[in-house]
Amino acid sequence: MSTLAHTMMTAARSADSGLASPGELDRYPYAEAPAVDRVGIPAWDGGDSELGRVGRRAAGSRGRGLHGQLVQQLGQMIVSGDLGADRPLVPEEIGQRFEVSRTVVRESLRVLEAKGLVSARPNVGTRVRPVSDWNLLDPDIIEWRAFGPQRDDQRRELSELRWTIEPLAARLAAGHGREDVQQRLADMVEIMGHAMAQGDALTFSRADSEFHSLLIQVASNRMLEHLSGIVSSALQVSGGPVTGCDRPNEASLAHHGRIRDALAAGDGAAAEAAMRQLLTVHPEVERVVPAPREH
Repeated sequence: MSTLAHTMMTAARSADSGLASPGELDRYPYAEAPAVDRVGIPAWDGGDSELGRVGRRAAGSRGRGLHGQLVQQLGQMIVSGDLGADRPLVPEEIGQRFEVSRTVVRESLRVLEAKGLVSARPNVGTRVRPVSDWNLLDPDIIEWRAFGPQRDDQRRELSELRWTIEPLAARLAAGHGREDVQQRLADMVEIMGHAMAQGDALTFSRADSEFHSLLIQVASNRMLEHLSGIVSSALQVSGGPVTGCDRPNEASLAHHGRIRDALAAGDGAAAEAAMRQLLTVHPEVERVVPAPREH
C-alpha cells in the first residue's frame, strides 16, 4: 500500500467526515427524537405548530456553532415543507424558541436569504420563498433535500445531472493529462481498492469523491469545474442504489480503474464510455438514466 493510501485510510478512521454511508440516514435530524423540551422555552403564538416541532428533533450541529445550527434547523424545516412558501418568520420568535441572540438570528436569516430560501422586504418582513426561487445547486440545500421527504427526487435529479456532466468531463480530461494528476487518480483507485478489501466505506467514499472532483477539475472547462461541488455533494448524500459509486463493489472499482487507464492513455472516447458504464453499473439504474419524458 502506498504512503498516501495508508495516511488517507488512517485519517478517515479517526475523523468525522460528515459523509453519509449506508445505514447513517437516521443521524440526520429528520427522525423524531424523544419529546424532551427544555423548561421555560416560550411557545409559538397561534395555532401553527410547524416551528415548534423542531424542538423535538435532534440538533443537527455536527460541529457547527449556534449560527450554523440555526441555519441547519431552519433550512431543513423550509426544505422539508414544515415551513411552507410565504410563511412569515418573526426574528423575535425564532430567538426565543432557540434561545439565541438577535445577531445569530439576523445572520442566519441572511444566509438563508442568500440561498434563496427566504426573502426580507420592508413592511413585509421575512417570508419563506417558493421552491422555484431556491438555489438548488447549493450544497446545503442538496443535503437537506437528500435527507428529507424529497430524498428520492433529489437523488434522481443528482444522478441525472451526473450522467450529463461526468462522461463529458472524462472525455475532456483525457486530453489534459498531467503526470501529477494521473498519479493522484491512480492513488485514489488504490485507496478505494484497499478500503473495499477492509470494509472501510468511509475511506472508499472519500477517495471516490476526490477521484471524481479531480477528474472534473482536470477537464480544463471552468464551467464544468464550477459544478464539481455538485458531484461531491451527490457522492456524499448517496444512500440508495442509484449508481455504481453508491457502495464499494468490484464492478465500481474496475470501472474507476478503466477510467484511470483511459485518461493515462489520452483516450477520450474510452474514458467517456467507462464513465457511463460506472454510472449505470447498478441493476436498478434504468429508473435513473435520463429518458424522454412525456409532457
